[in-house]
Amino acid sequence: MSNPTHRALLNSLLLAAGALVVVHIVGTVGFLVFDASRGGRASAFDAFYMTFITVATIGYAETIDLSGSMPGRLFNVGIAICGIGAVWVMFSNFTALLLARAMDPARMRARLLKEVKRMQGHYIICGLGRIGAGVAHELEATGHACVAIEPLQATADAYHQNRDDGGKARLRVIIDDATDDQVLLAAGLEHAAGVFAVTGDDSKNVLISLSAKQLNPKARVVARVHAVANVAKCRRAGADEIVSPDFSGALRLAGAMLQPQAAGFMDELLHRGDAMRVVDVLVPDGFQMRPIGDLPLRGREYLVVGLRSQGRLQVNPEPDMLLSPGTALIAMATPTGAAELRRLLLRAAADDAEAAATAPRS
Repeated sequence: MSNPTHRALLNSLLLAAGALVVVHIVGTVGFLVFDASRGGRASAFDAFYMTFITVATIGYAETIDLSGSMPGRLFNVGIAICGIGAVWVMFSNFTALLLARAMDPARMRARLLKEVKRMQGHYIICGLGRIGAGVAHELEATGHACVAIEPLQATADAYHQNRDDGGKARLRVIIDDATDDQVLLAAGLEHAAGVFAVTGDDSKNVLISLSAKQLNPKARVVARVHAVANVAKCRRAGADEIVSPDFSGALRLAGAMLQPQAAGFMDELLHRGDAMRVVDVLVPDGFQMRPIGDLPLRGREYLVVGLRSQGRLQVNPEPDMLLSPGTALIAMATPTGAAELRRLLLRAAADDAEAAATAPRS
């Protein structure tokens, strides 16, 4: 309870509870005095019960007869006002205290880190500015789990407010500095599939790339740079891919002028959540080498347009080209289509493994 708001609410709650106790004590003693002055034989419990039903507004019959006693009835009114007021203040502060504890930043952060700790194969977005917000939107649109690290709460709030999905999927955002190794580990770097270093500062992106590769060499790191001179530094720091939004934006502007239909086509792919996107699907281990023509290259939700094998890209591959484990199929696919293509390859690999297990040995 180190939070000043929590302490103030707790103090108010305790004061109200104490006042309620005092009201019952005064009421019990007062009703005993009024009853004794009229020759009654009420017990202390009768007087306490009279006080309780008055404060609780239950409305049962009077256990202390106050008929004809103006001072007694005025005393009863005073007990009711003070007691009901104390109850109202007590429950108001109790409710506010529960809400304050539930919304406490430290508790919210602990719950968030607990959720992130259970994530596997997710992506970490370092920086939630214009570029980072676009990356987060694309990852969520394609069904990929992700966590963002952003030092400014206002930037995270702006991202959530600008969402167009009605808040159905809420991005997990850790408010902290992504250049801190402990923050990257708290974001689940050890189990992450990749890291986006997309802050607005090239030096921070270089440092994030270096830290991410040292903490998890298997994670793929994509970094954003502005100055061309920093590309080599970022590459040496361990970034697997380096993207310059300025350069990419210049190419997009030229394309919008020279090839407007093609540029419009790509815009539609990127802005529609259910549209096809360019995806890569790896051929899994256990897959027996076979011609690509043996597989269905076209489905309702996907279309294979190329493959990359041993670093070489082959667009529109011939049907007799051989597929082997580790080959990446390049396809136009919806999120559902990409999952369907992966299942197709996994099923083929499982069939190959079963066939190998049941084949007679020579």
